[in-house]
Amino acid sequence: MSGILIRRLGVMLLTLAINWVFGQTLVYEPVSYSNVQITDPFWKSRLDKIASATIPACVEQTEIKTPRIRNFEVAAGTRPGKFEGIFYDDSDVFKALEAIAYSLKNNPNPELEKKADEWIDKIAAAQLPDGYINTYYTLTGLDKRWTDMSMHEDYNGGHLIEAAVAYYQTTGKRKLLDVSIRFANHFDSLFGPGKRNWVTGHQELELALVKLYKVTDDKRYLDLADWLLSQRGQKLAVGYTWTEWRDTAYAQDVMPVKKQREITGHAVRAMYLYTGAADVAALTGDVEYMEAMKAVWEDVVYRNLYITGGIGSSGRNEGFSVDYDLPNMQAYCETCASVGMVFWNQRMNMLTGESQYIDVLERSLYNGAQSGLSLSGDRFFYGNPLASSGSHYRREWFGTACCPANIARLTASVGDYIYGVSDDGLFVNLFIGSSTMVTLQKKEVQINQETSYLKDGKSTLTLNPKSKLKFTLHIRIPGWASGKPVPGDLYSFNRSSSPPTTILVNGKQIQYVNKNGYALISREWKKGDQVEVRFPMEVMEIVANEKVLQDKDRIALQRGPLVYCVEGADNNNRAWNFIVPENALYTVSNNPQLPEGFPVIRFDAPVIEMDNQGQSVQTVTKTITAIPYFLWNNRGQNEMQVWLPRKIKGIRINPEN
Repeated sequence: MSGILIRRLGVMLLTLAINWVFGQTLVYEPVSYSNVQITDPFWKSRLDKIASATIPACVEQTEIKTPRIRNFEVAAGTRPGKFEGIFYDDSDVFKALEAIAYSLKNNPNPELEKKADEWIDKIAAAQLPDGYINTYYTLTGLDKRWTDMSMHEDYNGGHLIEAAVAYYQTTGKRKLLDVSIRFANHFDSLFGPGKRNWVTGHQELELALVKLYKVTDDKRYLDLADWLLSQRGQKLAVGYTWTEWRDTAYAQDVMPVKKQREITGHAVRAMYLYTGAADVAALTGDVEYMEAMKAVWEDVVYRNLYITGGIGSSGRNEGFSVDYDLPNMQAYCETCASVGMVFWNQRMNMLTGESQYIDVLERSLYNGAQSGLSLSGDRFFYGNPLASSGSHYRREWFGTACCPANIARLTASVGDYIYGVSDDGLFVNLFIGSSTMVTLQKKEVQINQETSYLKDGKSTLTLNPKSKLKFTLHIRIPGWASGKPVPGDLYSFNRSSSPPTTILVNGKQIQYVNKNGYALISREWKKGDQVEVRFPMEVMEIVANEKVLQDKDRIALQRGPLVYCVEGADNNNRAWNFIVPENALYTVSNNPQLPEGFPVIRFDAPVIEMDNQGQSVQTVTKTITAIPYFLWNNRGQNEMQVWLPRKIKGIRINPEN
């Protein structure tokens, strides 16, 4: 047998082995939001606010204050006019519909569902007979469609598909799903092996096609997603209008996805790309995708992650610059990028069963993402800096309005990230008060979770199998509860150990096996069994790697999963005029002015004050109050810092913008 044939046979056998192993696909399957009832006081209030304020704001902006819905009416010929707005504005309509779909599950609302159906009718009417749908090209010249890969036709289509799948799963209505299928079939008729090449300018369609495959069981959508991934890095980008960005890896198109090892370019594009790659890897067993994603993930988390879970330090490219470049006041940290971190890290966790990915997901979810939504629900951050002189504030909308509907759809679908089911048991990833019914070994098990996780670190699970059932309960032990803020050495706690997590079963403390960051409890479970988890909730000081020059001689504060900041609203309108002393003593108390009486952290510190004439300064000791970072800027524009100075040189009496 020739050497070439031997090598081919070896590759074939390896592929078969890989597909056999990974053909078991995921370590667990997530329990869908549609099967989870959220009872958690904090998250229930967020979901209610999404329903009562955020979605109405999105509807008003989409339908009345901006021309997004009008564009569909004009494209359908039911209204005179021309295209108005930006060429990717269709995507905001689809994201709003997706958020509406999730919200209808949490808060049924016949009037909102009627409004969504009206929008869907207008979208369907604007679709061309061949399945193409894009109001910009329909109204400005169909002869130019599919000629410029940077014009978001496929990105818009991806969000159409995601909205359609969500709306179908919530309501059972197929109209938007059928629109999305026709669009996907149209795209498939033009692009793919033996057809035209195409490199998505803004990744999104890849992950959406996998969702469509799961709903329809039509494998060509999975194949098309895989093909789109394979197009990147092949020098096929004829037709880009942003070639100069491509050459700097702006859209992760310098090398094939399977060979990528470093994070580059636009942060949101990257998150959607790697989420799609993880989805494809889970269904095809392609270990090359996994190898690439693991390496890129480590590059993000070990060298390019903010302590808030935000990513993308540079506003110039809305993304990454160089390793360890993590400025605070200039941090970009787009809300959509933190949303993407939640998507990607969930997929990585499902593929590997390693809790470190949920550690990062939780950090991004509670801090980097939720910061993007105000307590009132109708004001938003596009970028989420870690310091402010008072110039940063939330807006009611943006010209590029991707973030409002994006944070709305993530928050409304938080039930997607709590539980998972495997062949041998149940995974508990997030400690959010909720209930669900799962099927284990063909038997139903009711799960109720009651938690005061954010206040005192406690969570209680009540398991109610219909009959006695032996299975393994996998309870995630967060990295922050085990002495490590995030994987790698980018950040560390100022002390090396913390009290252990305690687990009690039916009131009796147990010893548990810790595997991949999960406490494993294997036993025969009966109706009414309770598992109580108690996490240590000390105030932790965090220090950054010395390579992060912007955080030198500074500390950040964390309690539980929440990163804290000092805001002027609590500290005489100043947040830059003090230093944190060594061995500071921290106290924790609930603040009735914050939602659910959120705990605040207080400590005494030397404060530099200037007299009224600005002629002299004095040092006095005052009590400094720190609040959860995601809550800042809900009481007007004022100063804020996450990374607090330890030395006098870090003080700024009048911080510059």
